[in-house]
Amino acid sequence: MDRGGTVFPGTAPPRDAPPRDETPAPGRTALGRTVAAERAHPTVAAPANGEDRATEAALRPKDLDGFIGQERVREQLDLVLRAARQRSATADHVLLSGAPGLGKTTLAMIIAAEMGAPLRMTSGPAIQHPGDLAAVLASLTGGEVLFLDEIHRMSRPAEEMLYLAMEDFRVDIVVGTGIDATAMSLELPPFTLVGATVRAGMLLPPLRDRFGFTGHMEFYEPAELERVIHRSARLMEVEIEPAGAAEIAGRSRGTPRIANRLLRRVRDYAQVTADGVVTREIASAALGVYEVDGRGLDRLDQAVLHALLKLFGGGPVGLATLAVAVGEERETVEEVAEPFLVREGLLARTPRGRVATPAAWAHLGLVPPPGPSWTASPAPHRNGGSAQDGPPGARTGPTASPAAPRPPSAPFPVTQVPSGPPHHP
Repeated sequence: MDRGGTVFPGTAPPRDAPPRDETPAPGRTALGRTVAAERAHPTVAAPANGEDRATEAALRPKDLDGFIGQERVREQLDLVLRAARQRSATADHVLLSGAPGLGKTTLAMIIAAEMGAPLRMTSGPAIQHPGDLAAVLASLTGGEVLFLDEIHRMSRPAEEMLYLAMEDFRVDIVVGTGIDATAMSLELPPFTLVGATVRAGMLLPPLRDRFGFTGHMEFYEPAELERVIHRSARLMEVEIEPAGAAEIAGRSRGTPRIANRLLRRVRDYAQVTADGVVTREIASAALGVYEVDGRGLDRLDQAVLHALLKLFGGGPVGLATLAVAVGEERETVEEVAEPFLVREGLLARTPRGRVATPAAWAHLGLVPPPGPSWTASPAPHRNGGSAQDGPPGARTGPTASPAAPRPPSAPFPVTQVPSGPPHHP
């Protein structure tokens, strides 16, 4: 140790030396700046407020009677669960498909609550090896409900292991490698698998066929979303008028999750700028601040439409070009913006690219350029294709006049070659 009190490696500080201060120097690291601020203003930090988290949990209904919408799925699922309870048996495996935010996770929780069984939650991306699935299945108890979200993203080997587990409540695992490998059969207690997916077509038929009940979640009607908003407002202790709830419902894209999210943002706006009461005017002003227009289009949706109409004249334009124009990834435009725009009839996917519909021009208050409508079928081409396959600059569409017939070309001169032996003069 030197005289300044610095301890070198391999040496110990003297017994009477004060303890070292391990706090980073203020200003050098984020931790050091935080400690310096606490020293300058010694206040006791308030604990994290769990009100928002408790509200989120309270917004989910606890039984089928409190679940709003999806009347057909609720009726069918109620029969499945009631019959299983009367037989004192586990419920059949359930597959729920539909767009995100329609209540698949909530229904899984309701199934567990209706059956009086614990709920185990995992997701398809977390199960990439058969061993991962075997570990989850081996820890299940009798009658437990296993919720597997995004089941279509599970690996194929794990999916094939799930076949036997769903049908015979058994999994076959291999312990060891090489000549020391041993096959073992692990018996499982009866359980209920609830799978959720947004792409049911990506599931292999053997897996889909092993589900005893398959329910497809539809988008909500505005009247159903108003009921969802009134219920959420009551649980959040927000005073809302029927016109305000209708304004939020009309911009929620038919999805309860989006309706609850917009309700929270409108609540904040009403609390800060008004007396806390959500009216139609307050809801419209708040959603305008958050760039949600009257049909529910958000910033990305509006950017896609503006680029398609103003930069490319309504199309057709390729997806990659459109993504570059709005500054987003191709997958983001295709999976986030396009489904809603297509469902609203504002955008169409064609073999030649993305095309704006007349409703898109009307929604943005623009006048479409003169020319054939995008909905018109192309004129037949003389080679069996369409007139759109012609050279650049050629007129296309049904309004293009048919090409004039080509005049027959003059025959080439043919020289007659005399037959027989050559004649020598």
